[in-house]
Amino acid sequence: MIRLPKSAEPPESAGPDGRGLRADATRNRNQLLEVATRVFVSAGTEPSMRAIAREAGVGIGTLYRHFPTRESLVDAVYHDQVARLTDGARELLAELPPPAALRRWMDLFGDWIATKNGMLDTLLAMIETGEIAHLGTQAKLLAAIDAILDAGRVTGDLRTDVSAEDIAAGLIGIFTVARPPEHAARADRLLNLLMDGLRPTP
Repeated sequence: MIRLPKSAEPPESAGPDGRGLRADATRNRNQLLEVATRVFVSAGTEPSMRAIAREAGVGIGTLYRHFPTRESLVDAVYHDQVARLTDGARELLAELPPPAALRRWMDLFGDWIATKNGMLDTLLAMIETGEIAHLGTQAKLLAAIDAILDAGRVTGDLRTDVSAEDIAAGLIGIFTVARPPEHAARADRLLNLLMDGLRPTP
């Protein structure tokens, strides 16, 4: 199983040796982030902060200590997922041939789409107010796709006439009609068909 990077953590107040409390706080924050991501994926509507704390097995005060507002939690989950996509492209290429790396990256993109299920209203509001730079995220994702495409062009395993924008548009279309996780099987089939079209014709 490929391990993808965690989001960068902000500094926490430390104990006398400057280590113990920071490590505990980082673990607690990571756990809350993982649980919140899972809850956002499965939720049909935006879950309450109390529901997320309950799922994580902590008190609401603990959740608010790490994420003082719903917006701060959504921001952390959003950027964590973007980091998994951008850094994940490089890590996937280090372990897999370009076509396999691209196909696995498509799954990660689907996970990112699914995460938005339970935080869409807050996310859209934050994009509208400029709290989240949507265009900056778009540029990072296209750069991640380009990195895999460039590797595939070098090996001759991926077509040279396809752009990152083409693939991004295809992915958005697929996950619009086959939104994960409810339609995962259909999404898999469509993604495989997309991959077939990205390989050079013999």
